[in-house]
Amino acid sequence: MRLRGLIRKEFLQILRDPSSLAIAFVMPVVLLLLFGYGVSLDAEHVPVALVVEQPSADTASFTGAFGHSRYFVPVILRDMRTAEQALLARRVDGIVHLRADFGRRVRSRDGAAIQVIVNGVDANNARLIDGYVQGVWANWLAREGNAHAVATTGPIRVEQRVWFNSELRSRNFLVPGLIAVIMTLIGALLTAMVMAREWERGTMEALLVTPVAMREVLLGKLVPYFVLGMGGMGLSVSMAVWLFAVPLRGSLLVLLGASSLFLLAALGMGLLISIVAKNQFVAGQVAIIVTFLPAFILSGFIFDVGSMPRVVQWITHLIAARYFVAILQTVFLAGDVWSVILPHAAALIVMATVFLGLSRRRARKRLE
Repeated sequence: MRLRGLIRKEFLQILRDPSSLAIAFVMPVVLLLLFGYGVSLDAEHVPVALVVEQPSADTASFTGAFGHSRYFVPVILRDMRTAEQALLARRVDGIVHLRADFGRRVRSRDGAAIQVIVNGVDANNARLIDGYVQGVWANWLAREGNAHAVATTGPIRVEQRVWFNSELRSRNFLVPGLIAVIMTLIGALLTAMVMAREWERGTMEALLVTPVAMREVLLGKLVPYFVLGMGGMGLSVSMAVWLFAVPLRGSLLVLLGASSLFLLAALGMGLLISIVAKNQFVAGQVAIIVTFLPAFILSGFIFDVGSMPRVVQWITHLIAARYFVAILQTVFLAGDVWSVILPHAAALIVMATVFLGLSRRRARKRLE
């Protein structure tokens, strides 16, 4: 009865506090819309200058391939000097140069070479453009070889297969990872202020003089925010699948179980911060610094963990979001791959146990 009363009290507090509902339901919508539509790791409709020294049927066919690609907006220019000026002025992001002997050499044994110059200010964008140009080149060579029954691709033919994200949509990679960041914010930020709020309002003293045990107080705080967090999770997954068309190839039950484990870890982190800080402003700032920023930067959500320095890679093992991101991306894009899911789920169980245990240890029925 006492626990039920505490849970009911906390639910009423949530309903009376619009900020909690906004964090749980409005913030996921805003973040998903911003990242889903506003952030893309793909390079599409890239303006690229095409410089042809001597037009021919082959050069026309090759440059026409750029016009049929969604990745490029071809700009035909007369000479390299004009193209270089356009690159300096940022009117184009790359130059594809076909020399005068292109038509003659493309069908010779040695083959023809094309010159590709890209703007390297944005290194990631430059790598993407270079890869896209090579893809257009390889596809054109294969098509021309089949059409003319000649081997324009050399003795080795490469056939590419992309698994799990065959469309190469960065949205399919970003949105599942963003769900982990959203769950971190919901779990840690909401609970980071619940105990601190009780201390600031003076209601914690009233709770301490009642027969209620501290474990009941903690459960009374955790259960409502667990329900709220799972509601935010359901909203985020629904938007990912139906709004952004991210495939969900794994089991919904596996996703639900992994989300529950991660949410318990996030709630434990937030509750521990709240118990230690005893001030809502400080608790909120600490929660953002020690939970949101690591989840955003060190979880593999955007930046590849394998590309980080070795020391930073070790630090990422302390970030709960790293394990949840791996599970989300696997369940969404690959399916129920247990060799990935089980070890990461075990890590989340350990972290949830540690944080909830520390919260219980630090929470005592004393005023100091």
